[in-house]
Amino acid sequence: MEAVASGSVVPANRRRPPMEEDRLVFETSKGVEPITSFAEMGIKDDLLRGIYQYGFEKPSAIQQRAVLPIISGRDVIAQAQSGTGKTSMIALTVCQVVDTKNSEVQALILSPTRELAAQTEKVILAIGDYINIQAHACIGGKSVGEDIRKLEHGVQVVSGTPGRVCDMIKRRTLRTRAIKLLVLDESDEMLSRGFKDQIYDVYRYLPPELQGIKQFFVAVEREEWKFDTLCDLYDTLTITQAVIFCNTKRKVDWLTNKMRENNFTVSSMHGDMPQKERDAIMAEFRGGTTRVLITTDVWARGLDVQQASSMFSTL
Repeated sequence: MEAVASGSVVPANRRRPPMEEDRLVFETSKGVEPITSFAEMGIKDDLLRGIYQYGFEKPSAIQQRAVLPIISGRDVIAQAQSGTGKTSMIALTVCQVVDTKNSEVQALILSPTRELAAQTEKVILAIGDYINIQAHACIGGKSVGEDIRKLEHGVQVVSGTPGRVCDMIKRRTLRTRAIKLLVLDESDEMLSRGFKDQIYDVYRYLPPELQGIKQFFVAVEREEWKFDTLCDLYDTLTITQAVIFCNTKRKVDWLTNKMRENNFTVSSMHGDMPQKERDAIMAEFRGGTTRVLITTDVWARGLDVQQASSMFSTL
């Protein structure tokens, strides 16, 4: 099966710092046309009801390009920033692909964190409410007995972390013979966290004709290029609002000052701030008062800002 890179962001020149003439190139694979309406995607009527009930009116950029290739059976590599509809894209395609008359596991979603796996399960259950989808999150820190009970009762979708999923497969509680769709959510993050061997163990048990979906982002090679690349993104994209995630509080403060020096109007938020102040900053951003929010990446999980056109994980 062909692989599709949807909405890929590729630096024009990675061997030297970005110059004025350098720009980011956005690529959509040949043969992939954006579908601007959920109704035009060939989605089940009852699933459409769930999508609209969930609050979606039209597909986001990544959904427009990735949903149809996935449900048509192609292997897909989809790249999108956090908060641009990736989790709901996964939920939508999974609900479309599985046969709810069959109680065996047909779709397996692997995520790097328990929180993300649980959030994916919730979105699948919400969007798939009218088709009676059965999904379960297999994650560490929860009861093994409850996992066994749920899986033996019958579910069509499992969303989980590699360690617990691998354990359930080896116990022969999670049967893999009917799985036809594998999703590696934030695959780069999973590999960086050392899940490579567990993912390989899971993959060995899956049917050979499996369809695979991967999501990742493109990293900048040198630390000192990141700020210039971020500025290039702003020059290239039409951005109404954006969230920028940093991996330390110190870098949140540094980037905030750096962007203000370059005439960007930004606000920042991290865990050292009082809860009341964080709530006020978040309310301003949701209300549109602030155009750019810089925060630590711990806030990325489950952050839902509908009006933000872009989210970046950087520094």
